[in-house]
Amino acid sequence: MVAGESLKQNLRKLRHNVVIHVNQLRENISQPSRLASRARVLAAPAVTIVVLATIPVVSIAADVLPANQNRLQQQVAVTERAFARTMADRDLTAFGRFISQEAVFVSGAKSLRGRQQVIDGWRKLYEGPSAPFSWEPETVEVLDSGRLALSSGPVHDAAGKPIGKYTSIWRLEAPNTWRIVFDSGCEVCARCAADTR
Repeated sequence: MVAGESLKQNLRKLRHNVVIHVNQLRENISQPSRLASRARVLAAPAVTIVVLATIPVVSIAADVLPANQNRLQQQVAVTERAFARTMADRDLTAFGRFISQEAVFVSGAKSLRGRQQVIDGWRKLYEGPSAPFSWEPETVEVLDSGRLALSSGPVHDAAGKPIGKYTSIWRLEAPNTWRIVFDSGCEVCARCAADTR
């Protein structure tokens, strides 16, 4: 609705400016003038129309950006939840599909580099019948370019108690295909524990 109102307002401004320039053109053409001046006067409305014609397009792009951001944020949140579901489902193969080839997972002083190292490092967490922890997105932000996103939220133990917080950086690697390029987590601190109550 905002985009439509903005477009209408910009079209009214454009129409107003074109009318002013056309009227100036009529006045200048009716007066005797040199050939060079007449060419300049004849070119002015065309230049004005070309320049002003871009105004609605720019306004539409600016108004559509929040809607696109919301769509991308939802897309990343859904992807993060599907990624977390791999832990609940005990599906290490599915887990690996969410990891970029060049991913870096940081855990304390140790980093796991590349998809295979991350999968190997997390393999023990996927063993056994029940998940040792779970996570869910609380905050999702996407760059205006729509190519990188941040997801963060609480990590819970098997009983549902908050034990930490994760932060993941997702990259759009193909249409509708987000993969993690960076991941890190921390143990729950007093402030984080208070935030989750």
